[in-house]
Amino acid sequence: MTTPPWLSRSRSASHHKHVQRTLQQRESRRAFIRYLYLKELAPPKSISRQLLDHYSIAIGCNPDNGNKNRYGDIMPYDRTLVVVDPLGTQRYLNASWCLEQFGRKWWIASQATLPATAHAFLSLIRQPITLPGTTQTTQGRSQQPNRVKTVVQLTQIVEGGRRKAHSYFPTKVGRSIVHYPEPGSSATALRVTLLQVVDIADACCVKSTVSVTEENREEDPVTFQHLLYTAWPDRGVPEPDDQKSLIAFLRLVDTTNRPAPGDPDLPAIVGCSAGIGRTGTFIAISSLLRHEGYLTAAASPHSSQSVSSPPLGPLPSAFDEDLVAREVDSLREQRPGMVQQASQLELIYSLLEAALV
Repeated sequence: MTTPPWLSRSRSASHHKHVQRTLQQRESRRAFIRYLYLKELAPPKSISRQLLDHYSIAIGCNPDNGNKNRYGDIMPYDRTLVVVDPLGTQRYLNASWCLEQFGRKWWIASQATLPATAHAFLSLIRQPITLPGTTQTTQGRSQQPNRVKTVVQLTQIVEGGRRKAHSYFPTKVGRSIVHYPEPGSSATALRVTLLQVVDIADACCVKSTVSVTEENREEDPVTFQHLLYTAWPDRGVPEPDDQKSLIAFLRLVDTTNRPAPGDPDLPAIVGCSAGIGRTGTFIAISSLLRHEGYLTAAASPHSSQSVSSPPLGPLPSAFDEDLVAREVDSLREQRPGMVQQASQLELIYSLLEAALV
């Protein structure tokens, strides 16, 4: 493969500064509106009702959900919130629907689990998938509802001496643990069993096969693949020597989550600690590698019209050819703070270049 012309034209230092500055200005505008919700402040006259509604994080700010947010300043937008048990009690989880702008596949971007959210997270995996903009659960050739089958974790449980995630399945094959729902929920306890663990060295991946079933009930378990990437530091990027493994991991995720012929594309759940920095970077790279033919094209591509137009308006025309800038801005419209660091933005460009040479 060869480097696409648009990527070659986007590699100057001056252009990157312009991208960073413009994207940050737009995200600062969104962040100010989120700040109003966090602090329960009245909006100034310069903030329209349309902006307030579009960037509302009222559900995440509800005091009842306080212990379900890993970080007190990172809440999902109400309009892209992934709802657990949508036909029942509508339980809260800090997770967002995100559509690749150029690869055109859906993802569920999520913070790492907490003790208070492990049951809801597993319930999300067990429930049939209804994609945004649709009213029916996705079905394959068997006419049975499809469920999430791949979970991508980009953070270790502990990093730098700080806990970044909660381990919600056992560490030893054959062992099981039971999770109980949060207070006020009538959901049934869930038993989680680790079935298999495989180390995939070239992708810096620990691949675990996990099953979930209701406690004290005879039923077929729901099984999923958990892919842990171990070489991505918090608030940073993999070391240069590890970036080859990240490309291999991207391909592994794509292969693992690929639908069988005749089946629909199913979203994978992807998360880091907060579910925005490493998570947003991973989705952006996946989208653009798919767009360029390096990863498998979406079996059932979704139109970018599935995502509402930003009231901030489009990016300036100077970025029409820069697909990285457009992808990142689109992801930030769907979940706050996606691609947190300038180094993560630069990683998208450099990893695309490395993969497509």
